[in-house]
Amino acid sequence: MQQLNDFLSIVDSKIGSSPWFPFILLGIGLFFTIYLKFPQIRYFRFALRIVRGKYDREGSEGDTSHFQALTTALSGTVGTGNIAGVALAIHIGGPAALFWMLVTAAIGMCTKFVEVTLSHKYREKNDDGSFSGGPMYYMKNKLNMKWLAAIFAVATILSSFGTGNMPQINSISSTMKATFDIEQWITGAILSVLLAFVIIGGIKRIAKVTERLVPTMAIIYFLGCFTVIFANAENILPSIAAVLGNLFSDTAASGGFLGAAFSFAFNKGVGRGLFSNEAGQGSAPIAHASAKAKEPVSEGMVAILEPFIDTIIICSITGLTLLSSGAWQEKFENDFDAIDMSILVGTDYTDQTEEGVNQLAGHISGRKPLPLFSGTLNVIEGQIQNDVTIVNARSLAEEVAVNEYFEGPPLTGPVEIVNGRPVNSSISFHGKSLMHSAPLTAKAFNKGFLGDYGQYIVSIGLLLFAFSTAISWSYYGDRAVTYLVGTKGVVYYRILYVAGFFVASFADTTIIWTLSGIAIALMTLPNLLGIFLLRKDMKDTVKEYWGDFKKEFPSVKTPE
Repeated sequence: MQQLNDFLSIVDSKIGSSPWFPFILLGIGLFFTIYLKFPQIRYFRFALRIVRGKYDREGSEGDTSHFQALTTALSGTVGTGNIAGVALAIHIGGPAALFWMLVTAAIGMCTKFVEVTLSHKYREKNDDGSFSGGPMYYMKNKLNMKWLAAIFAVATILSSFGTGNMPQINSISSTMKATFDIEQWITGAILSVLLAFVIIGGIKRIAKVTERLVPTMAIIYFLGCFTVIFANAENILPSIAAVLGNLFSDTAASGGFLGAAFSFAFNKGVGRGLFSNEAGQGSAPIAHASAKAKEPVSEGMVAILEPFIDTIIICSITGLTLLSSGAWQEKFENDFDAIDMSILVGTDYTDQTEEGVNQLAGHISGRKPLPLFSGTLNVIEGQIQNDVTIVNARSLAEEVAVNEYFEGPPLTGPVEIVNGRPVNSSISFHGKSLMHSAPLTAKAFNKGFLGDYGQYIVSIGLLLFAFSTAISWSYYGDRAVTYLVGTKGVVYYRILYVAGFFVASFADTTIIWTLSGIAIALMTLPNLLGIFLLRKDMKDTVKEYWGDFKKEFPSVKTPE
């Protein structure tokens, strides 16, 4: 299993996690921003009117309203990326990573406008009266590139499991276990039943659920964030300064944080920005294709609001919460994940001197790896007797102890180590180190007015965010299956989707996460190629829209 994951990681490093991927993503978005004269700015206020139903035209066909399409797409993007993804980006790239997330979102607003407009324009009506749309339909109907459409559809199905399904329930069940001590399989069983009930009803039931769920979960989460930000009000300006202070340079070490290179901040900021708002990935257009809109451009303008809400608002607030609390650079007691941990030969390492920090930072970045321990650790009453040092979560671990299993008794006996990692995954290492992802956000929430109760806001927020993501991605996979084999294959897909959701609540999903990175790239690259090839079509469609709009609403001032 580990060998398969290592192979997939190599493939991912050449595609989705490669250095050139962010430049392609930002480059296409920047091209359309200039080519269409900054529509994300000029059309923003107009988009707010459209989402409220203003300027709707007679004869519009579809399954959902503008607002329902927006909340369905948002429920697919507002998920673990907003809670865990921001924390991971700052953990790896430092505060400057938040800035690059926001840049990605600002450019992504234009990318969303383009991909949603074109997907809505070339959507199809199914035999049952529902609508199917998405990049695969403009690839087939306009570009006549059925092979590319097939690649996109298959990648969408894989991403529905790797992005919207398994990692989401795994995060929920792990958080429920850590916070409320609810067994993971119980959480999985309950939510699997609820998921099945929602997705069996199709897009109309999904839309009804998401239009209520998305605003509710956003309000709960915002209130929790502001209890932390206001409790640490004196750190607001320094936090903003930290974000802007190292935009084009390396971030210095601070506390337990060993510093970060500019490339880490840029790549992780852009990568997490894409994971958060999915601009350019081609997923949201599938939801918007169901909207009742006679003019595709109007639905495209609604999509402009998604990256703004998802990343510029929600991720910014999460980032300010993390930075103002100071939790991102503090070491906390936690159980170490084998993937985050490495055991070094020797004990002559420190994060208290500049030389020591540079040495550890070089190892973590891969520039100057330090010698890894391989052999047998001698452990007595949980204490390691060998001369070794443990690095966990990109920090020097302290007060390390070894248990027989998670929350088990202290271990006495040998522990086999290969290349710096334990062979037996059931043995638990714990101690003080930096944290990342959702656990880091939970620690930040504990530094607000609510104290230790703040972590419950994160748990509830993660539950709602992640579950809503699973709902929306089931529809994306549903439409991809419909494109490939017709509506007859949808029922089998839904059964498999719910089954995978349950199993992932207690199973290791490392490989799924890695596979997801590859699938995201196989969605994004064909989609970006497609919209670039249709750039003139897009420009003509926008021009035609404003011409028709002036005839129907001559008294309205247009932002063209």
